[in-house]
Formats: sequence, C-alpha cells, structure tokens
Amino acid sequence: MSSVSVVTLAKGRPAHLRNVLRGLQMQTQPPAELIVAVMQDAPYDLPEVSFPVRQILVPGTELPLAAARNRGVRLAMGDAVVFLDVDCIPAPELVGDYAHALGELDGLLMGEVMHLPASATDEPWGFEGFAAVAERHSDRRGPPASGIEICNDYRCFWSLNFAIRRSTFLAAGGFDERYTGYGGEDTDFGKSLDRQGIPIAWMKGGLAYHQHHTHHMPPIHHLDSVVRNAELFEAKWGYRTMGHWLYAFKVMGLIDDTPDRPIRILRRPNEADLLLTGQRSHEPYTNSASVIRHIEAQAAQTSAETAPA
Repeated sequence: MSSVSVVTLAKGRPAHLRNVLRGLQMQTQPPAELIVAVMQDAPYDLPEVSFPVRQILVPGTELPLAAARNRGVRLAMGDAVVFLDVDCIPAPELVGDYAHALGELDGLLMGEVMHLPASATDEPWGFEGFAAVAERHSDRRGPPASGIEICNDYRCFWSLNFAIRRSTFLAAGGFDERYTGYGGEDTDFGKSLDRQGIPIAWMKGGLAYHQHHTHHMPPIHHLDSVVRNAELFEAKWGYRTMGHWLYAFKVMGLIDDTPDRPIRILRRPNEADLLLTGQRSHEPYTNSASVIRHIEAQAAQTSAETAPA
C-alpha cells in the first residue's frame, strides 16, 4: 500500500486525541492524513502537525459509530485506511506495519493493543515508558508470533485498532448505519465480511497503546443501545450478538432476554452496579469475565443462604 489514511472517531476526550496526534507525528512512515470524525457539535482545537488533518462533523444524538467510519473512508485519499479509536496511541511503526501487511493480504487486519494505567501518559511521555507498564487484555488473544494469522471466527473482530484497503471496504458496503450508540456494529461488519469471503486476520505489529479512561465492562452505561443493537443483529442474521454482555445484564437483573421474545429492560443500573463494573484508576482495562464470575458467585451464595434447611 503506497499511502495510508488514519481515521479516528472522537467525542470529547481532547487530551486523548492530542496523544493520538503525538503518536502519528512520530511514525516511521507518516500517514497521508488524519481524518477526525467528530461526533460532537464543534471541532477540536488541535496542534499543528506535519501531515494533513481534516475534521468532519458527523451528527447524531447517539454515538453514530458506523456512520462516522463510513464517512471517514469515503473522504479518505489513502489506498488503505487505519481505524484508531481516539483512546489509542499509535506506536511509531503502526502505519508502516499496516502498509506492509495490507500489501500481502487483501482483508481486514487487526494490530496489537496494549493497555495503559491512568498515569502512563503523564510527562515524561514516551513509548519506552508505555512498554514498561502496558498490559495485554486477558479477555483478548495476543498477536501471532510473526506475520499474519487468519481468524476463522468473525466474532474475533475488535474495532479499536484495525486496517483495510479502502477499495475493499467500499466494495464490502461498509458498516450498517442502522446501528447507533455503543455495541454490535463491529460484530455485524465482521459477519458481513465473513459472508463475502473477505478474510479477517491478526497480525504481529500495528501496535497501539490504549489510554486509560472511565469505563464500565460489561457496558451497563450503554444498556439501551446494547439491547437495541442486539435485537437489530437478530433481525438481520437470525440470532443475537453480544451474548456475554446480555448474559451479564441478565444475571445482574437488568434485563429479561428470553429467547424468541423482545429483550425487556427490567431496571436501570444503580450505584452498586456502576461500582462493580467500573474501571479503577490502577487498572489498565476492565474485564467482563471477572465481573461475571463475581456476580455468579454472589448469586450462588445468596441462593445457598436462602435455601430451605
């Protein structure tokens, strides 16, 4: 690939976005441009860099993630497009790694992601410091030892940090813009690529460092959109996606997801739910699996305590 555009989706988090720019400024292969799909009312005040930066406003009352990605690709001038979430700082070789790998495989490539604790992006700021404290997510598999490894399960697609040839993305139809808010649009895209025979693969390299921010996992703060998008996926493909999140919501008593019926929201998340699922400042990432194990243990203990003697 001779040229690579980078597309970042952003709402709030100006400090995170400035760190993305800082990382892109240090690339061994400079990007052709950065396109910031701005999902808020006004563009960002950004520092000057040595490559073009274009901000495009993408309206929507909820996070228009699918529409923002599609619009970014349509406006991109690069042969390839790298998608980086606004909280992901690209390591210096990221653009070059993707350019090389997309020359070998016409498909969707997922680079490495390492997670940073809260203080990691304080000064002195640098990749040597990031590497010393970053951790790999325990719920996500690591990259291959070298090269490219095809994933035969479309559900492996993770949209934090990925790349694809622009022509391939457009020919595949892009993301389904009926998905709004958080959750499901990336799994739907992976499913669509799988149906079209477009490979999804992990790769060694393409490293990005995920910046710490307040988050909940499972994402109870996005309860409504996860439920709505799971039902949209079911209407389209015949079954629900995000099953691990729906299971957690069910065990927490937030929903009733009886099969063959619409999902019912039974109650809103409360302070205890937010405390249980929230990321702490010392934690580099949140972990749905550990929360689910905790909830199941609590439920088992409650059941034992209330069982008749």
